[in-house]
Amino acid sequence: MSNTGLKKVLTPFALWGLGVGYVISGMYFGWNLGLEKGGTLGMAIATVIIMVMYLLFSFSYAELACAIPKAGGVFDYAEKALGKEVAFVAGIAQTVEFIFAPPAIAFAIGAYFNAFSPQIPILASAVTVYFIFTAINILGVKIAATFEIVVTVLAVGELLLFTGITAPHFQAANLSHNAFPHGWSGVLGAIPFAIWFFLGIEGLANVAEESQNPQRNIIKGFGSAIFTLIILCILVFVFSVGVGGWETIVYRNGISGEPSDSPLPLALAKITGSDTLMYHLLITVGLFGLIASFHGLILAAGRSTYEMGRTRNMPSFFGHISSRFHTPVNALLGNMVIGLLALLSGRTAEIITISVLGALTLYIISMVSLITLRKKQPDLHRPFRVPVYPLFPVVVLIIATISLMAMFVYNVKLSLIYIGILILSYCLFKIFNAKTLYDKAGNTEIH
Repeated sequence: MSNTGLKKVLTPFALWGLGVGYVISGMYFGWNLGLEKGGTLGMAIATVIIMVMYLLFSFSYAELACAIPKAGGVFDYAEKALGKEVAFVAGIAQTVEFIFAPPAIAFAIGAYFNAFSPQIPILASAVTVYFIFTAINILGVKIAATFEIVVTVLAVGELLLFTGITAPHFQAANLSHNAFPHGWSGVLGAIPFAIWFFLGIEGLANVAEESQNPQRNIIKGFGSAIFTLIILCILVFVFSVGVGGWETIVYRNGISGEPSDSPLPLALAKITGSDTLMYHLLITVGLFGLIASFHGLILAAGRSTYEMGRTRNMPSFFGHISSRFHTPVNALLGNMVIGLLALLSGRTAEIITISVLGALTLYIISMVSLITLRKKQPDLHRPFRVPVYPLFPVVVLIIATISLMAMFVYNVKLSLIYIGILILSYCLFKIFNAKTLYDKAGNTEIH
């Protein structure tokens, strides 16, 4: 193993594919659980607020990614703006987001296979795809990105086809039926599920070092990806609910019971039935949406952990690049082990929530970093500057802070677990850094 560097092979189209691919599984599952919290109107309000946050965040984050095109993303931005200790917290929050999101998606992939072949256990499928897609990422970023583009295009096409099938059956009355069952508290409860619509687009910054021209191409990737995702979000939301009301895509019997995390199949079943060729064809193609996000987030997580290891904020073992594949093999394998442990817990909803907590922490620290760098280093080369500064990052900061507070209120136990992860990691970081300084002072070679 040797640090021979990451290859610069990603084009603007590849970056679009990665940006959309990281996120697109959020259109296929999970978001509909927010309807149970807030109804159509409550979830819609939460989604519009979060949509604004992500739109402004994408342009704000792109300024940082173009100015500091490093694999560590927010870790590198925070280190330059706020110092090593805040950077470490940002890096751990980013790692939590990227490592804990894939197990939830893997479980959903396993559930898809189980639906078609009940003899195949969900967990067995989920574990298998973890090994397969970690291996694809190890083989090289060009192979990984090409695969990501293919499955992303198929997933986008399936969502457009879903829209075409459901549009003739759309009824506006279904949007207003029982639209605001829990009032404004339902809006706050729906926020994590609205975030799930867009969670992961920030992973584009982590492949900046592998972009052919990061100062120019990253903004193209962020811009094209976020606009694609906003359009898909609106289409999926409106036409899924418009088929038969929000209860239809939350509960399997359309009334009450255990919530389902498969809104699109439930909406299609209302139109085509669940035993038709068209239904099974569309559900099969829909699997590509889950695979695109699962695979893409594994890629982003590998770069995040690699940068933390390279800078010795994690064991340096993770900061090595394979001389053969030019990919962070150790980081990818380490992330897979943690992801599999999370997967074996069987707590999909809780895993999603912890991932969202990490994401919100990332958004807050990155916006503070952007504002701080503008003051501390006004002459820093910025190939792209966020428009309407400082309005964009300030609005993101406000929405993300309120969202994080709402998450703490509605998920006290999981929030304490998340804070515990940050504290434990920070303590290990201090101990590890103290040992590193001691070893350097003693002229001891550090491996």
